[in-house]
Amino acid sequence: MPRESVSTPGATDPKHAARATRSAGRRMRSVLLDAASRLFKERGLSGTSISDIAAAADAFPSQITYYFRTKEALFVETACRDMLYLARETERAALRVHTPREYTHALAQTVTATDSVAFFAEALTLTRRRQDLAPLVERTIERLHGEGARAYASQVERHGWRSLRAPEESSRRFWAIAIGVIVEGFAMGRAADEMCSELLRALGAQATAASTDDGARLRLVGEHGGKTSSDGEAAS
Repeated sequence: MPRESVSTPGATDPKHAARATRSAGRRMRSVLLDAASRLFKERGLSGTSISDIAAAADAFPSQITYYFRTKEALFVETACRDMLYLARETERAALRVHTPREYTHALAQTVTATDSVAFFAEALTLTRRRQDLAPLVERTIERLHGEGARAYASQVERHGWRSLRAPEESSRRFWAIAIGVIVEGFAMGRAADEMCSELLRALGAQATAASTDDGARLRLVGEHGGKTSSDGEAAS
């Protein structure tokens, strides 16, 4: 008598299959990005081939072209992802501090401790010749500014600091200065602690520790108009 087959719930469900395919695709993209990040940082764009990345990821070269189309597109996406990871680590480090000075030091030490900013700067340069890759860089920069502004506004409100600039302006200023200092530092062969010192010098004071209860008006993310206090300087 023939044995009845036992079907696995969802095994023949097209939606289940589609979800499984998407999940596998995300995992493969992540593995390829991890491998590409290591190799690009070690060898640069020109010194790394698609075959090198595929071998490091235990994948096929065709999988790289399937997910990313070109090596240049993979380079830019890898650099953008690394930059957002760095921003997340920077915000986590800043959450552990209690004074404006400690906050600025935590930001500077975290961003100068890795080569992610210099890596991202290479991606910025690449998009000058490959404008089709510019939208990803633009979205990454906007996320840096937006998430940095929200994190800074939260800290100012949490500790009662007084900020000279609105959080969104402070975040843009911080990343603009950080990228400039770090790119110059890598070009000059400076050590991380030297870049950190230069970044701190360029940033100046982050804010004052005075309470905002004495009439100073904290401008939160997305708020327009109004005046800020002149007692401190925001640089994140």
